Amino acid sequence: MKDMISLEEARALVCGAVAPTDVEEVGLLDAVGRVAASDLTSDIDVSPFAHSAMDGFALRAADIGTATEEAPVALRVIAEIGAGDVFAGVIGAGECVRIMTGACLPDDADAVVKYEIVAVVEGDGRTGSTVSFAAPTKVGSNIRPAGEEARAGEVIVAAGEVISAAGVGFLAGCGVLEVPVRRRPRVAVIATGSELVPPTEVPGPGKIRNSNSYAVAACASRAGAVPHILPIVEDTYEALRAAVDAASREYDFVVTTGGAANGDYDFIKPVVADLGELKMATVNMRPGKAQTFGLVNGTPVFGLPGNPAAAYVGFELIIRPALRIMQGYGFLDHPVVRARLTQNEKNRDPRRIFLRGTLTRAADGVFEVTPARNQSSGLFGPIQKTNCMAVLPDGTEPQPAGTMVDCILLDVPEEVCL
Repeated sequence: MKDMISLEEARALVCGAVAPTDVEEVGLLDAVGRVAASDLTSDIDVSPFAHSAMDGFALRAADIGTATEEAPVALRVIAEIGAGDVFAGVIGAGECVRIMTGACLPDDADAVVKYEIVAVVEGDGRTGSTVSFAAPTKVGSNIRPAGEEARAGEVIVAAGEVISAAGVGFLAGCGVLEVPVRRRPRVAVIATGSELVPPTEVPGPGKIRNSNSYAVAACASRAGAVPHILPIVEDTYEALRAAVDAASREYDFVVTTGGAANGDYDFIKPVVADLGELKMATVNMRPGKAQTFGLVNGTPVFGLPGNPAAAYVGFELIIRPALRIMQGYGFLDHPVVRARLTQNEKNRDPRRIFLRGTLTRAADGVFEVTPARNQSSGLFGPIQKTNCMAVLPDGTEPQPAGTMVDCILLDVPEEVCL
């Protein structure tokens, strides 16, 4: 195991250690945002019949082929068809049928003329009336053909597609009410630190509230997983060993925060090495150099730093892609845009640096990014108030204002193309 690996190596290592979860069937509404695990087919043609695209008059286009404003063609209205009704009669020469949007097209009709451009010559435009047409129409006008959206037996959603809200409607219309998807991975979240107390308590001397567990759980939930916040673990090897061993036997993925460095009370590395296989311990990035990963009882275990921003960045850049693989997603990277730095950035650290920043568009149309004033890895606040991470490349070269840098949009889904 290398002393320090690149972010790309860390991602490949963690993503290569996970596998898709088993398949379960869920109801349509529970399938929104999830990935179809197999091809889905329609049980009928959609629509199962040709129907009118608007309110108007169904007719044979040839019957008004000679119509002009000077010599309009008059037709007699012999019936009216509402949505859900079927006209079983025959449309003869000189006849038409008043039809509503979505109504089944009569067998003899091959066009629909919208109501607004038809003149009423006699009556009220309904059955028994006479209406006139001042222009010809084309065969197929204002008609939605049978099977326009899908044919019976046709694949309507392919395996690997993310199901959208519109997709739910599509599937419902095709008779698909249960959708096979990958089970959401269950993620155990364990905060370590004898100084921690639950958020429900007012911290006493030397104590702080456990905020990391809630942020990590929120990140896991946003990644599509099911988080479980486990009890705080004190800073002892025995306590952490017992907690990690138990969690690895019950959950699909275990994430700890704190104790990832090399201090006297940092135990996640020896615990993972003792219980299973330690695969990495440090990553060439800031914040978040101390990142532990390994397998315990065959379960991925990831030790994030205790500093809030370091934990957040590590989760989003390394753990999130792995959780998406487990659910069958094909896109693993948040969108990245190039933006112009609005201020000078001195790069005193050779590691790749991820600055919490705010992305805006300048008057000339170019994206600009302004790094947060406080880049402390111990703070959640700057992340809440910013909308991207500006990436300073490896090395110590200063990045003056005006330099174009990559900006990772953490709040934009991976599927979005910018």
